[in-house]
Amino acid sequence: MIVSARQDYLNALPIAAAIVVDDAGMPVITARNGQFEMLDMMSMSATEADDDPRPLIEREPLCGQVHAFLLTEEGATQFDWHDGGGVGGRHFIVRLARLTMSADRERRCILSLVDRTAEIENERSLRAEMLHDSLTGLPNRVAFNEAVELAMAEDDGQGRFAVLVVDLTRFSRINESMGSIAGDELIITVARRIVKALRAGDMLARTGGDEFGIIFRLGSSGAKDALVAARRLQTTMATPFRLSDLEIRVDCAIGCALMSDLVGGAEDLIRNAQFALKWAKQSGQVEIYRPGEVSAARRRLSLETELRRAIENGDLDLAFQPLIDLSSGRVSGYEALARWEHPQRGPISPIEFIPVAEESGLIVPLGRWALDSATKTLADWDRQAGRVIDAHMSVNLSAIQLARDDVAEAVQGALSRSGISGDRLTLELTESAIIGDPEGATRALQNLKDLKATIAMDDFGTGYSSLAYLQRLPIDVLKIDRSFVSGMLADRDSVAIVRAVLSLADALGMATTAEGVETAELAQTLAALGCTSGQGYYFARPLTPDAAFDYWRTRNN
Repeated sequence: MIVSARQDYLNALPIAAAIVVDDAGMPVITARNGQFEMLDMMSMSATEADDDPRPLIEREPLCGQVHAFLLTEEGATQFDWHDGGGVGGRHFIVRLARLTMSADRERRCILSLVDRTAEIENERSLRAEMLHDSLTGLPNRVAFNEAVELAMAEDDGQGRFAVLVVDLTRFSRINESMGSIAGDELIITVARRIVKALRAGDMLARTGGDEFGIIFRLGSSGAKDALVAARRLQTTMATPFRLSDLEIRVDCAIGCALMSDLVGGAEDLIRNAQFALKWAKQSGQVEIYRPGEVSAARRRLSLETELRRAIENGDLDLAFQPLIDLSSGRVSGYEALARWEHPQRGPISPIEFIPVAEESGLIVPLGRWALDSATKTLADWDRQAGRVIDAHMSVNLSAIQLARDDVAEAVQGALSRSGISGDRLTLELTESAIIGDPEGATRALQNLKDLKATIAMDDFGTGYSSLAYLQRLPIDVLKIDRSFVSGMLADRDSVAIVRAVLSLADALGMATTAEGVETAELAQTLAALGCTSGQGYYFARPLTPDAAFDYWRTRNN
């Protein structure tokens, strides 16, 4: 009757369960339910998978742990158990609960097994999907991060590894012109080609749409090994890819970061490689991360935040450098130059904050502020003089500003608010502002000419100088870069270049301004050569508004 009741109790349980006693140091099952019996039969029949036909209770480590439990006074315990290996391996949660001793003083417990095999396999399958790129089958960004962490743990500060990031520089054109299916085919082909170029110990992952990451084990040559590997990859990629009936060449940019240069974790190392990749895209060469670039990037980000606040709060100033008519010695105008006096950092050079403004888009509000401030200052000088003074105002236009903003509308607004006429405003732009979108630049400059503004090309001769632009664009003034002017007295080539620019400007009916005039001899030579005006420290450094007005009044009277 007791045995029947015990069996009924086991059969009522929804999980595999058995009663186990200790028989001379060996756990022995005295009763079990149908679920337990089925698990036993399944395990005993899977001999091909685990080569162990014994019942579950006799298998290690389950047998030893049940025996140890029966010898203790614990009331209950629980642990995970993986039975077998390969395809037939099973995963269980094992629970042991003590029962009172039998009449003959046998130690007993109830053993229950919860089969978690399906759950574990699903987790493994999901994790495999999460860690692999569905298109190429390569590890993805998450798996790459984990692999970098493992490599760092193995490296232990020895610097035996490098991370390479490879970016396909023309991939977007393939997608745009041939469609995403062709793009996917190209990515698969690229992945196969890179794999063939790597060694057995290297790891390749697809970390983005057209970006691949590589963990590379360095040899005794260190960084040189990484450069050799990167150039080998570039050589491998140089062979055109065939898509349909087309042969397509896909260039790649490669950035590299050495584990020996790292202070941080896996994300920092990958970020360092991506910093190097950014420079590689600009230089066209393989670049290795240089320590300090992250700090510089953080400074630029901090500078961006503070610059935005400075523009909003009106904390920037303009300084004004005189432009001198070389034939008369009188002030013909001023160039307005942005200045930033930071309350904690002190003066911040325009060489530092202007690129930040261009990169972040702050150049648009900064440029509008400069236009307003410059034209209002000129109007204020008129009021102080009691008449319209004989000086114009020059304001610089950024290429980014020309592309993103309605510059003509901004200029018209500044002229209206200040009350000065457009013929007293000169707008200076570099050749880079034209190269990107010549048609758009032509329209924008013509709109400025409609406002009667003067257009000056700054730093002429240092960029992508093209006579075609001088013919097509409404340019009134050529500004000769200081690099040519400062070397004139000692370098015959510089003199020849300045002469050529002056002759060209004269032939096209343009005025000229020489930058970087530092000595009286330079000023006299430029005047003799027919240069219209000059600016530089020989005449004056950039001045405050009041000092600039006093300089005009003194020099022109």
